[in-house]
Amino acid sequence: MSIKYVSRLKKSYQEKTVPEMMQKFGYKNFLQVPRIEKVVINMGLSEARENVKIVDLASAELGNMTGQKPSVRRAKKSISNFKLRKNMPIGLKVTLRGDKMYDFIDRFISASIPRMRDFHGLEPRGFDGQGNYNLGLKEQYIFPEIEIDKSDKARGMNITFVTTAKTDMESKNLLMMIGMPFKKELK
Repeated sequence: MSIKYVSRLKKSYQEKTVPEMMQKFGYKNFLQVPRIEKVVINMGLSEARENVKIVDLASAELGNMTGQKPSVRRAKKSISNFKLRKNMPIGLKVTLRGDKMYDFIDRFISASIPRMRDFHGLEPRGFDGQGNYNLGLKEQYIFPEIEIDKSDKARGMNITFVTTAKTDMESKNLLMMIGMPFKKELK
């Protein structure tokens, strides 16, 4: 008999967050409670125009952070002002769902956010009006999987948390209940 692995964050969501959200927002069915559908991580690589090996280095780092191989994003058309040719690699993208997503969010909240310099909370202005949250990072060194000695330079990335919430308020409450530390809004 095998034991099925359940992420610590997923278990917490099912046992604590769902009942709290049902009580707070008056949902009649647990399926109405918003949940995180996916996490999308994008990393732009403008310096890959000169050196294609940068794509491999950044891909390895992003793969270590997420536990999943990133897909290479290529230029759709040539733009001479940017010295860009069609099909040149210009970025990396990873979409996390299921247990890998919950593991990534758990590591991000418990290990990466505390390593941010001058951190006073996540910016609450990152919501898009449809219940999704966007977060920009300036460097990948906050992730414990990245070794600073082996990395050639600091690269930023965008992390998008896609939820089933209909409003930003529902989404913010969901993310706060799973442990995301937002800045207190001044009134």
